[in-house]
Amino acid sequence: MKIFRTDVGYVVQHAGVVRRLVGDPFGEWTAGDELPGGLAGQRVLAPVVPSKIVAVALNYKAHAAEQGKPLPAEPLFFLKPSTAVIGHGEAIELPPGVGRVDHEAEVGLVIGRRASRVPADRAAEYILGVTCVNDVTARELQKKGGHYTRPKGFDTFAPVGPCIALGLDWSDLRVQGWVNGTLRQDSTTADLIFPVPELVAFISSVMTLLPGDIISTGTPSGIGPLTAGDTVRIRVEGVGDLTNPVV
Repeated sequence: MKIFRTDVGYVVQHAGVVRRLVGDPFGEWTAGDELPGGLAGQRVLAPVVPSKIVAVALNYKAHAAEQGKPLPAEPLFFLKPSTAVIGHGEAIELPPGVGRVDHEAEVGLVIGRRASRVPADRAAEYILGVTCVNDVTARELQKKGGHYTRPKGFDTFAPVGPCIALGLDWSDLRVQGWVNGTLRQDSTTADLIFPVPELVAFISSVMTLLPGDIISTGTPSGIGPLTAGDTVRIRVEGVGDLTNPVV
């Protein structure tokens, strides 16, 4: 089952049928009337407007190796602002003068209810579902400054979507990144250094996570540059494709 946010509100897709979502996707809801034509002709928006995206750095062994960095002893994370969020089909805008800008394919966890100091063995109770995230990064700025907020916080640097997939087993989800039809990233969450329950427990011990917030779980190896005219596609198993042009 998948939840989409469209220009007519939230809808739910199940067994190929799209119905209006009646209620609150983060609370009580039911599937209402069937939407004539399904998603055809509807604008699909970013599935959530998070108060924050908590993005995890160096959470795949191969990515740490390609960056020439040691494996972290505990999760490393940073925040991406809500103003960076765009949806499926919207354009990633390359800022002038920043140099190389990279794609980073990631599995995003959408928080379903307020979470603070959550034990790892209860993490599943706080996750609504899974989405695709592209943690777009101005790589030269990152290397120059040694920090993450500026190089990852530009407007349009957080494509999210196209939906929230419910009921997935996030312990072994395939995640891929494509540019102009060429596969650049390909791994699974089975290779995470810090698995999902540990991430939820660790991050919620520091800050309260709110409904609609996203934990972006890290990117596998194969990151690479984007140029104007490219089309980048992030695919997470069970979720679908998040596709964005680059301008």
